[in-house]
Amino acid sequence: MELSKKNISKTLEKINISGSDDNIVSSGVLKNIQVFGDQVDIDLSLSNPTLQARKKLEVDIMKIIHNEIYEKAKININTKIEKAPAKISSQSKKISGVDSIIAVSSAKGGVGKSTLTINLAASLAKKGCKVGILDADIYGPSVPTMMDVEGYVPKSIKVNEESKIDPIESYGVKIMSIGFFTKLDQAVVWRGPMASKALNQMIFDTNWGELDFLFLDLPPGTGDIHLSLVQSLPITGSIIVSTPQNVALADARRGIKMFQQDSISVPILGLVENMAYFKTEDSEEKHYIFGEAGVKYLSKDLNINFLGEIPLIKSLREASDFGRPASLQESTEASKIFDDISKNVVEQLLIRNKELPPTKIVEITNLVGCSAIKK
Repeated sequence: MELSKKNISKTLEKINISGSDDNIVSSGVLKNIQVFGDQVDIDLSLSNPTLQARKKLEVDIMKIIHNEIYEKAKININTKIEKAPAKISSQSKKISGVDSIIAVSSAKGGVGKSTLTINLAASLAKKGCKVGILDADIYGPSVPTMMDVEGYVPKSIKVNEESKIDPIESYGVKIMSIGFFTKLDQAVVWRGPMASKALNQMIFDTNWGELDFLFLDLPPGTGDIHLSLVQSLPITGSIIVSTPQNVALADARRGIKMFQQDSISVPILGLVENMAYFKTEDSEEKHYIFGEAGVKYLSKDLNINFLGEIPLIKSLREASDFGRPASLQESTEASKIFDDISKNVVEQLLIRNKELPPTKIVEITNLVGCSAIKK
């Protein structure tokens, strides 16, 4: 028989994939055949076979070509191993009733993630939106203190014959945090897998009900918790918060790059500058303690929307310590700042949903009564 591409392909149809009735030609395992005189190059593509199965297949190919076509053929087999698609966890799904999930992040600690989260949530709840907060900082939960629910313990309820955790509600915001299940002075000393498991339980075992927005208050860094969240939840978008200090900006860049990785690909709604400046009570002069406009410049460099700046305000710190979000204080500087930022967040969210390709969740629905998004 002539040593040709056609004859080789026809002959190789007699070889089946190990453990299957499909042959290597029809199944697509055989990718290419090249014949140069008595030299035969064969390209195969396999999904994670055992070494034994791969070697057996290569030997079977050489044997059948030598026995049925040309016994002196010089055969070179190139086998490419393709990883099988990762199995999607049964919990990698949208939370029923939750329209938009927004992660508040920064790779650096102490820059104001929790402060921004609670004030955005309270501001939107004040406008009539249905809002929730998941305190994803397993090792340093602060949301219970800042929302005046420290020491509260969620109750277990039955929902459609399933046992669920009823979130704690404060200022119209539903809250879930590991802080509800630990003592104030108790350190959570867990390895990554245990922390991720606890986080998944809080996400999917909580009775969130109908929510327009679920804010995720992320911990510092770019580690296990962050990976668990993006693998478990279809996050609509993220907000990066940072101080204008160069050290903080370097970490913020890392946090941005994390969300922009192809394997994660979470849209960034914008950047927020915290501790932007300080003013004394008797002067309008701005003192740029941590540097001037660092986050603004970063947003321009990376072509990311700038959502707003938050100055150092004594009342903002006091409000957080006393457990009443500053955004709820009527006719104050802090309240106006967070109202403006929350409007910018929603505006960017709507633009994201309109302009970007559909993902697992892209549309905001069921927002009747939420004046934040009304034109």
